Amino acid sequence: MRESTYQGNLIKKLRKLFPGCVILKNDSGHTQGIPDLSIFYNDRWAMLEVKAEEDSPEQPNQRHHVDKLNRMSFAAFIYPENETEILDGLQHAFEARR
Repeated sequence: MRESTYQGNLIKKLRKLFPGCVILKNDSGHTQGIPDLSIFYNDRWAMLEVKAEEDSPEQPNQRHHVDKLNRMSFAAFIYPENETEILDGLQHAFEARR
């Protein structure tokens, strides 16, 4: 599956899981390595770097940004093989401080 196809399907799933959320697609041309998606839900936020599969290559600075943003709130690499685990963690993060 192409990354763009997976990302489109993932956005649909996120909108169902988190009704009313705002999802932004980020521009890596502006900040190299910034995760693909920002998700805002109630008073929480998260960022996801979307990959077509587990062994898809990382771009420069992606690991750095995901690690840094995860310390601030929630950020992760997501791909079909870990989707359930990451979405469970995202649900927990969005509900943990409410």
